[in-house]
Order: sequence, then C-alpha cells, then structure tokens
Amino acid sequence: MPIYAYKCRACGHAADEMQKISDAPLTVCPSCGESAYAKQLTAAGFALKGSGWYATDFKGGSKPAETQAEAPSHACGTGACPACN
Repeated sequence: MPIYAYKCRACGHAADEMQKISDAPLTVCPSCGESAYAKQLTAAGFALKGSGWYATDFKGGSKPAETQAEAPSHACGTGACPACN
C-alpha cells in the first residue's frame, strides 16, 4: 500500500498515512479535528538494486589491468639458429 504525506492547513500537523489507492483522501485532521487535512506532493522513492547501475558497477573508477603482448621467444630456445635471428 502506498504511503501518503498529509498536512493540516489549520494547525500544521503533518503525518504519513498508509492507504489503499482506492481509498478516499483523508480530510479531517487527527490533531485538531478541522477539515483542513490535505495530501502533500512528495517525491517518489526508489532503490537501485542489482547490477548495471553506476552506484554498483561503475562508481569505483578502477579499470581492468591492460595485458601486454609477450615478446616472441626463440624457436629453438638458444637464439643461435637462423629462425631466431
């Protein structure tokens, strides 16, 4: 169920209320009893879970080590044959 932020325009009382989407908005303030209780516009919350996000995979700045090609070794192992020179 969604959580809605409410604030009373009369007394300033603020609270978060859990309601079904199909429920009618609350209008009576539980603190002062006035009919000035109204929903507030709030930002939606979400969490970045799993892989593929900047925070989990790319934030560290570390790059994989580059591999260098090895120099070819001598064919005969001694360096004395014509194939090695």
